[in-house]
This record gives sequence, structure tokens and C-alpha cells, in this order.
Amino acid sequence: MTAFRLDIRRAASLTQAARALADVLPAYAHVFPADRAAPILVKPNLNANMNALTGNTTDLRLLCALLGHLRDAGYSDVTVGEGTNSGFYRNRIGVIGRLRVDKAAARFGCPVLDLNDAPGRPVAFENGVTAMVAAPVLDAALVVNLPKLKTHFEAGMSVCLKNLMGCLVGQENKKKTHQSLAANIVNLNLAVRPGLHIVDALVAMEGLGPTRGTPLRLDTLIFGENPYLIDLACAHMAGFPAGKVRPLAEARRRGLVTPAMDAFCDGRSLPLLAGRPFAPPVAGRIASFIHSPARQKYFLAVRNTALFRYLAGTDWFGALLFKTGLRQDVFCREEMRCDGLTLDRAACDDCGVCRDFCPSGLDPVEVAAQGGHPDCLGCLYCFLTCPRKALVFHGEQGFLAEQLRQYDALVRALGRRPGR
Repeated sequence: MTAFRLDIRRAASLTQAARALADVLPAYAHVFPADRAAPILVKPNLNANMNALTGNTTDLRLLCALLGHLRDAGYSDVTVGEGTNSGFYRNRIGVIGRLRVDKAAARFGCPVLDLNDAPGRPVAFENGVTAMVAAPVLDAALVVNLPKLKTHFEAGMSVCLKNLMGCLVGQENKKKTHQSLAANIVNLNLAVRPGLHIVDALVAMEGLGPTRGTPLRLDTLIFGENPYLIDLACAHMAGFPAGKVRPLAEARRRGLVTPAMDAFCDGRSLPLLAGRPFAPPVAGRIASFIHSPARQKYFLAVRNTALFRYLAGTDWFGALLFKTGLRQDVFCREEMRCDGLTLDRAACDDCGVCRDFCPSGLDPVEVAAQGGHPDCLGCLYCFLTCPRKALVFHGEQGFLAEQLRQYDALVRALGRRPGR
């Protein structure tokens, strides 16, 4: 039997995530370049401006732990690269900045690259179509893939394989994927081939992912080299039928998912990470009808017309698409302005939740009392997770108001303990 490796570690804070990396990554030393000046590209999942606590995007705790690990190992040319969701790109909304990924990377001296704007090189897709992949991805000595574990209403699940769509340059190339979604995701993985995958299941997503599902706190990181094996294992651990993960099913059809992988996963007795199967991504009737593989090509033909693109850029039509489920995201143009957080001492019971979720390893209670800290990223993980709303936001919520509308209670529940 082919030798496979899969590592699963618990982590509920920045410190624990860093400890997991220090414990596991020596076993993957062979994938790291011997030259400490060789280019390494870290590819998170920054699908939207909904932050990691909703289950949507890569957690800053994992990103900071990894960048710190690479810095301490002596790697001097590390870039964080991602090509964010087409709708945000089209509306010129800076997802990377809104998620504070740029600030997190700057703490470690790492540049952040929007792959939508990078030069590209061609990769073959189905039916003679050519798509452009960001050249910095293909030129890196090592690509570290940081996918989010979440359900996806088109693909079934989004883990290692699906995350590489962010390596495509701009909206036009991302749209090409949808002409044959599962097959082109596999084609993309055959072209890019990250050397290491670390799945962010600190806060995963079930239900109508990738943006409108329900967050699940799992406090788990999953490591491996083979994306097909990892996605198969993640389907097992989500209690999700692997045959309904469309890219995984296509990979099996091509012989990239093998009986040996099935035997490996069965032999590991992989746990259900949530203690039960994930809720499936069931879309509304209109979205389910239109996004059926049998009809999607007709929807794509309409979506690519100048009239539809014009309408999709208007607020009223965008609201209609969101209401019908044909669009998962709300493209808020208003930026957030945080003038600081203060502490409501009467509400704070020192539960420690804010400390667990801080990507900088700070004590947010102390930071609020001091009026700030140089290492604070302004990510607001502490404000968002405080079960008792003891941290008070000052400023203009802007785009954050939409996340609070959809997710405030769900995110605060991530830190809530029984009896509180």
C-alpha cells in the first residue's frame, strides 16, 4: 500500500496553533526548500470580507502562527497571496485589508499580493479553454495552502482542491472555471501542486456555504501533502458523502483518489469533528434550479452578458440576487472605522474567550484598558466573540454591520460555555 500521512491536531488559540505547527512540521521538512532565501507563497482562503469566525475565511491565528514559524526557521522570502472572490474584485473592495491580513503579514515582514492583479501564465482547462494562473504561485519554491473546512453549495465541500481557485488571475479567469467546475478545479490542482496543506478547521462552516452557512467551532488543524487524500479525510470527518464533493468525485474518476486512500481513511477511524455530520449545503429552490450542472451553462451565458454585469453592479439588483440565493455575498462599499474598544467592567467575567481568539496573543481586556497596543491588528475577533458583549466598539461599523446582522449571535456563541 502507498504510504500516506495525515496529521490532526487540536488548537484553540494562537499559542496552541503555534505549538501544533512546531510539533507537526518537522515531519514535513522534506517539502521545505533548503535555501532559506527561496520564495515561499502562503495561500489562504479569503473568499469574502466575512472573517474567519463566521467559518468563511482563513483564521488569522493560523496565518500568524505559520508566518511566525517560517520567520523563526529563517525563511526570508515569504509572500501571502490570494485572489479574492470575483464580486469583491469587480466592486474594487479590498478584502485583504478588511480582513486585516495585510496587517498580520506586516508584523512578520511579509508582503501581501492580490493574485487578481498578478501576471499570469496559461493552464489548460476543459474543452480547449485556457486560464491564467498567477505567475508568483507557479514560481514559488513552495506553496503552502491554507484552506478553510466548509460546505459549498456548488462544489459540495470546499477544502484543499477548491481553495486553489484563488490562484487564478482576475474575474475573467475565475469565470472560466465554472464552465466545467469540478474538472477545472482538478486541472488547476494538477498545474499548481502546493507542497503542503494545512486545513483551517478552527472554526469551520456547515450548511449553505461558502458564505451563508453556520460556523462550527472545532479547534482543529489538519496537515498533509496530498490534497485528494486530505479532502477525502475531511469529508469523512465532516460526515459528508465524498461522492457529493464534486471535485473529489472528478478526481476519483481520473484515478487520483484511489482505493488505497479509502483504505487509509477507513483504517484511521477518523472522528466526526462536530460529533455529528455537518448540515448539508441546501440552497433555495431558485438557486438549486439554476445552479444544477445541467442548466448552469445557460446561467453562465446570461451572467456573462453586458446587461447582466451592469445590473449586478447595482444595489437593488444585488439585493434581489442575495434574497433569491443566487448571490451569497453582500458587497458593502462602506469601510469600517474603529476608533478603539473600551471595556464594560460590569459585564466582563474574565472568561478568557477574547484571549483565546486573539491572533496576536494579546489580552484584549488589558489592551482596551490601555487604549490600544502596537501588535493589535484591529481584527475585532475579541469584540465579536465576547459572550457578554463586555468589549464595546467605537467608530463606524461600515461593512462590519452586515456581518453582525447575519452572524453576531452565532459568533458570540462560539465562546459561550454551558451555564453562561
